[in-house]
Amino acid sequence: MASIEELVTQIRKLEDRIEDQVAEKRRQFEYTLTKGRVRFERNVRLRHRKARIRFWAFIARTRLLTVLTAPFIYAVLIGFVVLDILASLYQAICFPVYGIAKVRRRDFIVFDRHHLAYLNGLQKLNCLYCAYGNGLLAYVSEIAGRTEQYWCPIKHARTPGRMHARYPLFLDYGDADGFQDGQTALRKALAQERAEELAATDRPEK
Repeated sequence: MASIEELVTQIRKLEDRIEDQVAEKRRQFEYTLTKGRVRFERNVRLRHRKARIRFWAFIARTRLLTVLTAPFIYAVLIGFVVLDILASLYQAICFPVYGIAKVRRRDFIVFDRHHLAYLNGLQKLNCLYCAYGNGLLAYVSEIAGRTEQYWCPIKHARTPGRMHARYPLFLDYGDADGFQDGQTALRKALAQERAEELAATDRPEK
């Protein structure tokens, strides 16, 4: 059976492979990412603008029922903002006490689709909202996952449809003999993450 350290190493290797594929897509679609800023070549931007559907043409082809659902979609933004504030306060107050590294919002909430010239204004607004909502949920899920790893890192008897990335590291359901040592090891892993984060922030920029 693989150790926690081996599983973490495997996860990081998979993340590196995903990043390699993303880099290949950047070359394919001719854009660069420099200090978080997306840059397209001029000829690519012109091609994108030609592919854009104008605002009124976009509205004209949208079903009336779809338009009528818009208030319900955007009403959820209130809950998102409240969740964002509460989750951020929670980790700011509690994670230092537990010795857990804080989750960085910018790693999960990414706004970059507004750089795509083939989207009209309404599409860009919708993309901003989707990026915030889904990014926020991923951010909160990571906060919850680190909390669960600290307090109750036990797998369920019935495998959930989808869990956070830390769930595979958790202890087997019913493993009474391995629980105490396993929980201690997982807490140490969290502490190591925090130590690495603090060391990275203290490291001078090159």
